[in-house]
Amino acid sequence: MGLRAADPVSCEEFGYGLGRPDGILVLKYRSMTRLAFGENRDDFLHQFYWSPDGLLSARHDRHTTFIGPDEVFWVHRAVTHEVHAADRQTIYRICLREVPDALNGLRAGVAAIDADAARLVLALAVREYDECDAPAARSRIMAGLTPLAQPGNDRQSAGSGVAVSVAMALAHDPGDPTRLDEWAERLHVSVKTLQRDFVREFGMPYTRWRTRLRLRAALALLEAMPVGEVAHRIGYASPSAFIAAFAREYGYTPGRAAARTHGDAPAPSPRSGR
Repeated sequence: MGLRAADPVSCEEFGYGLGRPDGILVLKYRSMTRLAFGENRDDFLHQFYWSPDGLLSARHDRHTTFIGPDEVFWVHRAVTHEVHAADRQTIYRICLREVPDALNGLRAGVAAIDADAARLVLALAVREYDECDAPAARSRIMAGLTPLAQPGNDRQSAGSGVAVSVAMALAHDPGDPTRLDEWAERLHVSVKTLQRDFVREFGMPYTRWRTRLRLRAALALLEAMPVGEVAHRIGYASPSAFIAAFAREYGYTPGRAAARTHGDAPAPSPRSGR
């Protein structure tokens, strides 16, 4: 696996039963700059990527998707892919010799990870974890991975959870131009109900939440794409609109952020608390 970052990357390895079919290897990465994983695969390990504290950008067969903290990017062995993460983010890469039953047939793509499986990934990445408990933890992690259920266009709802449904769809494509009223019509709720649910779930209105999602996604993409292409990919009509929004959020321009990745500029402190 190729790993690219401007600064030294912290990588801890936690292996349990390596060499056996029921073994599991947990790699924990963290860096002060954006991380980029790129691999032309010829190994015999399946793997998935998960980040509990930010978005991941994953690319396979010319298709890019974004993965949130409740999801993983699954990759079957020998499948070429790329994964990007923002700065100051923790990424777990879990390597397996067997495919979870629910993901059988999936070469590469997004899967949901339940709370227990996520908790056990964190637990396995601790030196004091008892190796005798690892096989059961591995089995539970595999059972906690399921194919992602796409939000239905005709989903009925009384209001609870509609914001989460929209958020899941946008997390996979921050550039989706769908307006709030169009989402409300699609989910059979009023605009007021959907807006209220966004404030309840995320503490901010839809437009503000979408802006933060897009800019967070931009942090993961600036490693690999020019500013103009990033602006288009995350849904801005022009590079200038993207640059202005990015500067308001973080206090520096996307161009300077890209330079940080290659060690050409100091790392300024973002204005936003998130």
